[in-house]
This record gives sequence, C-alpha cells and structure tokens, in this order.
Amino acid sequence: MNALYMKDSYIKEFGATVVSVAEGKYAILDNTAFYPQGGGQPSDTGVLSCGEEEYPVIHARKIDGMISHEISKPGLKAGDKVTGKINWERRYTLMRMHTAAHLLCAIFHSKSNALITGNQLEADKSRIDFSLEHFDSEKIKEYVALANGLIQKDLPLSVSFMPREEALKMPGMVKLAGALPPEAAELRIVAIEGVDTQADGGTHVKSLKEVGTIELLKMENQGKSNRRVYYAVRI
Repeated sequence: MNALYMKDSYIKEFGATVVSVAEGKYAILDNTAFYPQGGGQPSDTGVLSCGEEEYPVIHARKIDGMISHEISKPGLKAGDKVTGKINWERRYTLMRMHTAAHLLCAIFHSKSNALITGNQLEADKSRIDFSLEHFDSEKIKEYVALANGLIQKDLPLSVSFMPREEALKMPGMVKLAGALPPEAAELRIVAIEGVDTQADGGTHVKSLKEVGTIELLKMENQGKSNRRVYYAVRI
C-alpha cells in the first residue's frame, strides 16, 4: 500500500484499486491519500467513487500496517477501480493546526526545555500538553507571540526520509515525553527551516504563512509539571 500523503500532503484526489473489503465496510486500497488517525491527528474523511456510486469515507485507521477506510454503505468489492476524494477544507485546516503544533513545540522546547506529554488536533481547536515546571501564563503568551512572529517570516517546510538510527542521534528530533517513533528502518522527517526538525508521520503545509495566526484560547494547570494549551488557527 502506498500512503500518498507521506510525500505530498496536497493530494486531494487519486485513483486506486480496492484490494479487499471486510464486513462490507472496511476497504483497503492499493494506494491512498487518506490520512489514518494517529499521532493526535484525526483521520481524513471524504468519498470513494466507483462508477456512478459514491461511498462516503467516515474514518480511516491503520490495521497491521495497512490503511483501512471505513465506508458508510456496502457495495465495494476487491478489484473495483475507485477515485478517492479528500474532504479538503477539513484536511487543510488540520494541516495548518499540525504545523502550528510543531512550531509551538519547538519554541516551548528551546525556551523551557519542555516536552510534549499529550496532544489532540481538531479542526475547530487543538490542544497540547507540555512538561513545564511552573504555570506561567505570561511566558506561554510570549511563546505564542514568538510563534506568530515566525509565521510572518514565511519559513518553508520540507519532508525527507532518514535511517532511524541516524535520525535519533540528532538533538531535538523527538519532543514527545517518554515516547519514540515507530520501529521502522526509515523515519519521515518534517523540518521548519532554521526552527525545528522532528520525526513525524502527519500532514503539514509547505510554508509557515499558510498557518495564519495562532490564537491562544485557553491555558490550564494539569497538575505537577503538566500544562495544557488550547489554540486555534485563523486566516
């Protein structure tokens, strides 16, 4: 299976062949641009078209290394040729949210050595939990302001692939507390030029200007050394 989003997050429509269908509603394709839920990023939604029929994709997830597309009605079968279309407006918002998350995490890490203890992206608002010793709301506001300043510089993002062993030797490659990337021989690396480099499998925009403005919505004290930040992105 070829996960098209791994190299190009901007693919909105693609052709594929159905490999298998389980229980009439879980379709596996030979290639796909649908992002499966994982890493705090929700799955894509959209539609698979076969002839005159449309099969809405309501969820996608990885099962045994394959991406399973949950469709809302039966009818697809192995060998069918389909056209997949991503719900682009939602996906693009999540791309902006995800890039904003990387930018914020890079700043929190560089300024306070904070690691990510949890995160959840959504199209309307997202949250990140950080390992910060002190709950300092002014510092958090300052970090968000720094992020918005970098967005105005419109720095480019790039995606590359690197042997796992080599990648994990690089400082700051992993910013998740108590977690390492998947046990894969090769890791996908997402970099914001001059600001951040992380092992990551999600979808991102090509340049910081596309993020828009990061709006700080709420800050919460989640107990000892854990702080939660809610944010949104605005055009």
